Amino acid sequence: MIRVLSDTEMLSLEAAALFVQQAQISVNHRGRFCVALSGGRTPLRLYEILARPPFLNDAPWDRTHIFWGDERCVPADDQKSNALMARQALLDHVPVPPDQIHPILCHEAPATSARHYHDLLQDFYSGGPPVFDLVLLGLGEDGHTASLFPYDELLKDQNAWTSSVYVKEQDMYRVTLMPAVINRARLVVFLVSGDSKASVLKEVVAGPSDPFRLPSQLIRPQFGELVWLADSAAAARMDR
Repeated sequence: MIRVLSDTEMLSLEAAALFVQQAQISVNHRGRFCVALSGGRTPLRLYEILARPPFLNDAPWDRTHIFWGDERCVPADDQKSNALMARQALLDHVPVPPDQIHPILCHEAPATSARHYHDLLQDFYSGGPPVFDLVLLGLGEDGHTASLFPYDELLKDQNAWTSSVYVKEQDMYRVTLMPAVINRARLVVFLVSGDSKASVLKEVVAGPSDPFRLPSQLIRPQFGELVWLADSAAAARMDR
């Protein structure tokens, strides 16, 4: 499902409403809300909106568990850190208990950090496969999402929960959730903004299947719902 909003502000408001709705449903049915946050530029406004009324008051923050879809292997105070961005825009302003915030820690070798996040998920979900209530994702101009980049061999792994990856163009290691985890989520929401994403959005959603080139096509929830939220600039080519 694609929902087209007029601009980034309206997209972020729609995403905030979905976030709170899914949180309330999850707490009512299961007693907690487990969400994997996205990094990048697009969700910043969403996080800012969630940190103010009415969403600040409507979300069950005390029952919310925060995870991340991926992280750059940089120091915790580096501005490239996805966790730092989320803390500054959202988590420092909402009453989520500190022990319910579960960042990807890159204090060790990237592969070790990926294994530790796998172990954290395994402990949290009592050994069973993770089932997030909500996963937020972005879409890169090259078709990547989380840290699933085109033509990387890790895309062929259908079983791993987490992985480390070296992104040559950025000269940076990253740790990411894998499709095997993301696709078990109850709701996956892509946030896509800006005219630079128009071509790739059409390719990913309406083009032929080529997930090795367009890793975002790997995201197909097994039992949950997939929602694309795009502003009008990003969706400009969808009817062509």
